[in-house]
Parts: sequence; C-alpha cells; structure tokens
Amino acid sequence: MREPVEVRRQRILAAIEARGAARVSDLAAELQVSAVTVRRDVEELAREGRLRRGHGVVRSALAAQELPAATPPEGDTVAVVVPERHSYLYEALHGARAVLEAAGRRIALHIAPQVAGAERPLVERALADGAAGLLLAPRWRTRADEEGDYAWLAALGVPAVLMERRPRPGSALHAMDSVCTDHGYGAHLAVEHLVGLGHRRIVFATRDDSPTARTLRSAFAAIAEAHPLVEAWAWTLSAPEAGRDGPYTAGETAELPALLREVGATAAVLHGDVDALMLVQQLADDGVRVPHDCSVVAYDDVVAGLGTTPLTAVAPPKGDVGRAAAELLLQRLAAPRGAAGPVRRVELLPALSVRGSTRARSGAAASAG
Repeated sequence: MREPVEVRRQRILAAIEARGAARVSDLAAELQVSAVTVRRDVEELAREGRLRRGHGVVRSALAAQELPAATPPEGDTVAVVVPERHSYLYEALHGARAVLEAAGRRIALHIAPQVAGAERPLVERALADGAAGLLLAPRWRTRADEEGDYAWLAALGVPAVLMERRPRPGSALHAMDSVCTDHGYGAHLAVEHLVGLGHRRIVFATRDDSPTARTLRSAFAAIAEAHPLVEAWAWTLSAPEAGRDGPYTAGETAELPALLREVGATAAVLHGDVDALMLVQQLADDGVRVPHDCSVVAYDDVVAGLGTTPLTAVAPPKGDVGRAAAELLLQRLAAPRGAAGPVRRVELLPALSVRGSTRARSGAAASAG
C-alpha cells in the first residue's frame, strides 16, 4: 500500500532530526523507496527550510543552523527532549523553537529513542552540559513508564515545562508546569459533529501507548456512554502495534471494517491520521464508501487533509503548545530564584476541521449542530 507523500516526508524529517544527518541512499533503503523519490522529497523539504541538503547528505535544519557570531553566554541553553519518529510533537518543537530563538536562547535538541527510560540519560547529559531549563515530552508508552519517571523529574533542580503531558493528580510530579491540549474537548468535538449529522452508532479506534492516547480512549468511552443520542458504540486499537498495556479482549483488537459491521456503525473516529487514511482504503476495498456509507473523523490533523478523500479531523494546536511551553519556561528563567509564582497548567482547546469524509446520515434528520 503506497504511503502518503507527507507521511513519507515526516518520516524523513524524523530520521534526520534523530541522527543530525543521513545519506540519501540510506534513507531510500530505510523507507523502501527509490533514491530519486527521496531526493525529490529532500528538495521540497529543503525549499521549505525544514532541513539542509548537501552532496548526497541531508542534515537537520536545527543542527545545521549557524550559530550567531557571539556564542550565547553560559546558562542560556534550553534543552528540548522529544521522542523520535513523532511528527505531532515535532510541530510543537518548531513552535517552541521560534519563541526561544527570538529570545536569544540556544536550543540543544535531544531525541529519545523508542525504549523505556530513554529520556533520563538525555536530561542528565543536558544538565551536565549546563542547560538552564528544559522542555520535555516523554514518550511514556505505559502508565508504569510514566510513574517511573515522576521522582527524578520532580528533583530536576532547574525550570522545566512538560509539553502535551499532564502529571497525574497527587503524584510526585503534580507540581510541575505543563502545557497540554484539552483532548477531552477534542473527543467531544468529534462525537458532537457525528451525532449532529445523524449518526447514532460509532466505533472509536485509538492508540493506547501514550498519555494522549489513553486520555482519548477514556474520553470517548465516557462521552459515548453518557450521550443520550448514541445508541451503540465500541472501542478497539487503531492498529495492532498501537497498544502496550494489554491484555485486550478480542473486540478490542478487532479489524475495524469487521467491527463496524458488528456494531452497525455508520461512523468511526480514529487516532491518528495515518490509521484513519488506511481505514478509508480498507473500506473502499470492501465496497464501503466514505462518506456515503460511513463517515470518518481523524484525530491529530497532521496529514488528514492529504487523502484521496480529505478527512474531517480534530486538530490539536500543536505549534501553539510548543510556543506556550517555551513562553512559560522563559518566564521561569527570568524570575528570581524562589519567586517564579505558582505552578501553571495551561490547557489549549483543539479545533475541528470539517472536510469531505463526513456527511449527514442517509435517511436521518440531522440536527443543525
């Protein structure tokens, strides 16, 4: 199945930002496409200023950026720690970058590999190198991973802000600044949009391997269970590799087209975009037309609008999360020690982008909502 162009380019960016630089031939082998295709993608990404290219080599725009004539004074560095291969959080990173660079702060980017506990050694290295503050987005695939990081994060000793991560109430990390999307409101937007179009049976498919995914799963279940107009609903993993916390029931790992038939659903909400785009293709192979037979809403809106059928999607304010986190960190760094004020939890609302993958249910009188 051919991968969408923007998804492939996001994978190229993730690979470059994780390594700093890579050869075109190595990227082509990794992505299982031709070198010509990679060169074309690289040229477009370089034109957009998202990476730098040389003779056969591609470099990160962040790593390749020239330093100012004068090296920033000691203590002006902000370390940013994000997971590898996470295009959603890379958008937050670019939002933070704009704010920090405008303030004259040097950025030290650290990419955490996909293993439990990968962030701690990166943070320790950043602090040893003299980082004055931290912006953090730990992967936290499981709740155990999350809780295992609480104690050492609470004892950092420098200003730090979590991006798209919300410490659990009463935990050792409860008193840490954070900037997060209100994903519960995002779930509400998706459900109300579909119910307003007359859909009464809905399938929800999310990942289950990040705090965002777990929040969405819980929010969709609570909203659907309490909604007076939702007659039936079911939840399943959006992809076989999307969960780590199992065990799951057979229904919670069911193939989406089969689950839609079982529930009699006329709509589906998926986290995230790629899984939603692939569902549309699977449904087309089964003779199910989107949106005529089934409406589909994606959650993330990174590449949702690029499908053959552009997907209606909930769009978290990814860049704004990074910008708000960086602004909050700068306030902490500028305040006298011990006078930074109360802990802040900033919550930003997502928006719904309505496109061609949803429509009023055939034969139903949809409300104006």
